[in-house]
Amino acid sequence: MGSPEHAAGVAAGDSGQAQPAGTMRAVVQDSYGSADVLRVERIDRPAMAPNEVLIDVRAAGLDRGTWHLLTGRPYLMRIMGFGFRGPKNRVPGLDVAGTVVAVGSAVTRFAAGDEVFGISRGSFAEYAVAREDKLAGKPAGCSFEQAAVVPVSGLTALQALRDAGRAEAGQRVLIIGASGGVGSYAVQLAKALGAEVTEVCSTPKLDLVRTLGADHVLDYTWEDFADAASRYDLILDIGGNASLSRLRRALTPTGTLVIVGGEGGGRWTGGFDRSLRAVALSPFVRQRLTMIVAKEHYGDLERLTEFIEAGTVTPYVETTYPLDRVPEAIRHLEAGRARGKVAITV
Repeated sequence: MGSPEHAAGVAAGDSGQAQPAGTMRAVVQDSYGSADVLRVERIDRPAMAPNEVLIDVRAAGLDRGTWHLLTGRPYLMRIMGFGFRGPKNRVPGLDVAGTVVAVGSAVTRFAAGDEVFGISRGSFAEYAVAREDKLAGKPAGCSFEQAAVVPVSGLTALQALRDAGRAEAGQRVLIIGASGGVGSYAVQLAKALGAEVTEVCSTPKLDLVRTLGADHVLDYTWEDFADAASRYDLILDIGGNASLSRLRRALTPTGTLVIVGGEGGGRWTGGFDRSLRAVALSPFVRQRLTMIVAKEHYGDLERLTEFIEAGTVTPYVETTYPLDRVPEAIRHLEAGRARGKVAITV
């Protein structure tokens, strides 16, 4: 949590817009690389734009996208505007949960003291700024750590199922990579939408995925989801590396494949390569082959809040790390040991 001075830590800027005063502790990086390039420094608090709020960060979430922004790979990300030679934003972290300290002049949905969660700019710090339209009120009964691990992964899972996958009640849904951040939400959301869900994961993570409520669980170390024994109306491949032909064998003749991620491929396109090939092939086959690029908007954050407050979705926080151990948390994620989500406490 930020220091007690935050109550008086807002001053008028040259433009008349309220701006934060003082400094904060933050994780920073000045170049792309491994977790070794990260360090904790005291830096100036971020300035707000008129449509942004300043948040006293209580917790932050760690997702695979943050790792990609750390390493600058695949290189396609640099071309897309995230910083060519180094990160555009030197403070990493996207998922955030905390308390509003100050609001920009154009903000209408929040006021100082509101507890919020969403997607920010640089959440691995005592303070962060976020656009108003990327925030929602923190779910009732949810800890800051739980709320912080929802936004990126929860939005991706919801939109992959509902928008890209067009999931319906009664469908047979296969989720590959069910024990990770997106997967843990996808399983629960698919069940909430009325689907019959089969999970795929490794042996050490079977106990976790069974608690998420799937109807069937496959251990990929000795069970093949594409063995022709079953066919699925919808497959979500989350961070997998199975070939398109193998994935298509597990689909019904008119089923849908949604590629959510992937860590293979070369330096330039990485996991995007498989996604792009799927989209290119889709017009020539009966099956729908597509990908997901999640949209960051408070409307779907509020939809996730409804699921959480109804008890049909529970954020699973495997472990938490303090700010000065962020490099250790990233190594844990990179090694594939994370079960569910990892939170950073601030």
